[in-house]
Amino acid sequence: MTPGQIIALAVLAAVVAGLIHGKLRSDVVALAGAAVLLGTRTVRPVEVQAAFASPAILALASLFVIAYAMELSGLLGLVIRGATRLCARLGAAGLWMVIVLCGLASAFLNNTPIVVLGAPVVRDVARSMNLSPKRFLIPLSYATILGGACTLIGTSTNLLVNDMARNAGQPTFSLFEVTPVALIIAAVGGLYMVVFGPRLLSAAPSPDEQDAPAPPVAINPPTGEDPALYPVDAPFDPLRAGAALGVFILVVTVAALGLLPIAAAAFAGAVLLVVTGMISVDNAYKGLRPEILLLIAGMVVVGLSMEVTGLAALATDALVGWLRQLGPLYALALIYGATLLLTEILSNAAVAVLLTPIAVALAESLGVSPRPFLVAVMMAASAAFATPFGYQTNVLVYQMGGYRYLDFVRIGAPLNLITWAVGLAVIPMFFPF
Repeated sequence: MTPGQIIALAVLAAVVAGLIHGKLRSDVVALAGAAVLLGTRTVRPVEVQAAFASPAILALASLFVIAYAMELSGLLGLVIRGATRLCARLGAAGLWMVIVLCGLASAFLNNTPIVVLGAPVVRDVARSMNLSPKRFLIPLSYATILGGACTLIGTSTNLLVNDMARNAGQPTFSLFEVTPVALIIAAVGGLYMVVFGPRLLSAAPSPDEQDAPAPPVAINPPTGEDPALYPVDAPFDPLRAGAALGVFILVVTVAALGLLPIAAAAFAGAVLLVVTGMISVDNAYKGLRPEILLLIAGMVVVGLSMEVTGLAALATDALVGWLRQLGPLYALALIYGATLLLTEILSNAAVAVLLTPIAVALAESLGVSPRPFLVAVMMAASAAFATPFGYQTNVLVYQMGGYRYLDFVRIGAPLNLITWAVGLAVIPMFFPF
């Protein structure tokens, strides 16, 4: 190994250890790793600059502002409460309808505010019908996670993998290119939750324990956000709600038609809301959520160090010898499984950055298209179901529902395996090797 590869590997190990340990904020850990790589000249300033100015960062920042404008207008809360009142007449079926609607909304909006607003309503409606909220809160979180993977903008993971693929010389993904694969995975996962979820969760604590709040937990959530940032009780403002929704639809339409890249369309939309006064400058800055943007930028630098030093290629060469004999499908299964495992203990952004260059190098070494491998990283990096701390929305329902850790293992671990199997079956159908 070269000195650069040794430094890159040491920084990678230190960053992973810091993220698992959780004593420091995730963004601080990532930025510290990037600083070491820059200070040791393992990466060049121009590469660090490119990471902080990447289209993924610009797109995410702009989408955060647009989404925050919708939240401040009271639109999201109005829709969720209205849908819940309508569906509550149908009993448990109505609650499942609300969960599906939240999953669909997560394909376009950040799923954390959706769960922040929707979970208390689902809990209260379930109690009013003498149903255990435990049957519905974990499925709510899982549905928004599955829904978020359905479009390029539904989760930061997809945007980040897309950006890393572009850096590696691969063509970028369109807004709905991964939708067929993600929808099938989400449909199978949703069916599993409806059929088996209530049965598996019925083995939870006795009724006396069911509504007991979970003890406070000291964690460093993978996405780094404070739910207090979201205006749960924001009054509905028709003018601002209409403007924010209209701009969002325009951004999605322009990007879907290929008239502008998603970063350019989202940036223009965010600026339009600010200059027209639909969101104040101060609120726009609040909506940026810099802790997420800096975490992603720092992890991109760490990921780039693996590529520019040849560390990713070195790791890939160690795998190619025996994977070449087994074929690309086994390589795809390996990438999917590794991503699935790591995303339970690291942030999805960190896992996406670490495994995307390896996925590209592995596909190229096998002489096949990197496209299915990139889609596998997208799908698996968002599939954090088996622990309450693998995803921010899991943390929210864990505390609200008074779940035990093993509740997530009981229902989430089989879901991980199911989505893995379904992903391996459908990804090559839409993205051939």
